[in-house]
Amino acid sequence: MQININRDELLKPLSYVAGVVERRQTLPILSNIRLRCDEGMLELTGTDLEVEVITTIKVDGAEKGEVTIPARKFYDICRALPAQAEIRITVDGERVCIQSGKSRFMLATLPTADFPSVETGEWDLKLSLPEQDLKRLLDKTQFCMAHQDVRYYLNGLLLELKQDELRAVATDGHRMGLSEVKLGQTTNEERQVIVPRKGIQEISRFLDSRERQTELKLSRNHVQVGVEGITLTSKLIDGRFPDYTQVMPKSHRNIARMDRLLLREALSRAAILANEKHRGVRLTLGGEKMIINAHNPEQEEAQEEIAVSYSGEELEIGFNVNYVIEAINGLEGEQVELGLNDGDSSCTLQAPGEAQTRYIIMPMRL
Repeated sequence: MQININRDELLKPLSYVAGVVERRQTLPILSNIRLRCDEGMLELTGTDLEVEVITTIKVDGAEKGEVTIPARKFYDICRALPAQAEIRITVDGERVCIQSGKSRFMLATLPTADFPSVETGEWDLKLSLPEQDLKRLLDKTQFCMAHQDVRYYLNGLLLELKQDELRAVATDGHRMGLSEVKLGQTTNEERQVIVPRKGIQEISRFLDSRERQTELKLSRNHVQVGVEGITLTSKLIDGRFPDYTQVMPKSHRNIARMDRLLLREALSRAAILANEKHRGVRLTLGGEKMIINAHNPEQEEAQEEIAVSYSGEELEIGFNVNYVIEAINGLEGEQVELGLNDGDSSCTLQAPGEAQTRYIIMPMRL
């Protein structure tokens, strides 16, 4: 087996495949990626048994065959080579030779028969949507996912399909992000699946804002996302996502509107002196202003004041400043709207008149 390929054509697809491979593996074969060449196409595959990424690249005059090589070492070698370098990959017994110019590297291989593949079963639901729409859904919600929570179903993102709408929801128990997009097609089936954290992160790595179509497939235990030469397959989390509609306030007695960027900048400055552990800030609303206060155990204090449009009752409420800033970053437009009932209830953040993306943040006692 011999492959000749340009370094720049190989590097990005290789980065997606190598990214899914964990640095520390109990099975040596999982530290490798598989290279398979057939009919002018080079297929790269990486997996950790939970997530599998396959990328394909056109190559000229390559010999048919397959081999597995260490993912991280191969990627680091290719990345370290000069831009536009020509790379020759040759299988030599139980080793692979990588040559470029006057550089030469010999890597150990493992049997391709030992390389695992994800068994997905039949795909019972297939959707097509613009890549930028799926990217938008994930970007606006994934930062709300839990990390290593004992409630394993929170360590992922809910994808919910209802007729002509796809909704993404994530929560860590302290905050929740929700975003939805209209599909160009209607399906009679309603589905909820929980995609694990790593699967979502790896999907986000290769999605961009180009106007390409993304294929989304669902089976009983797997989800697959494919776009132009890249396919990711992930196991689903076997669990029931909480009924998120129960924590969404039906109405708000107090609504404040303000400049989104001014609020973000004020919170960022106040956060400098917030408690490093709890990250709490106090918001005081009254009249036509919001006062932001932060302090820390060193008796240091910060105070910010910004103009708001507010006609509700005067109230004080505390939040984790990081949660509020991340929610503001997930919104678009010049204005942001905060919906509140009292100082002990959750707060809803959204762009005024735009409910496609919303964030619910629980208050904290300060």
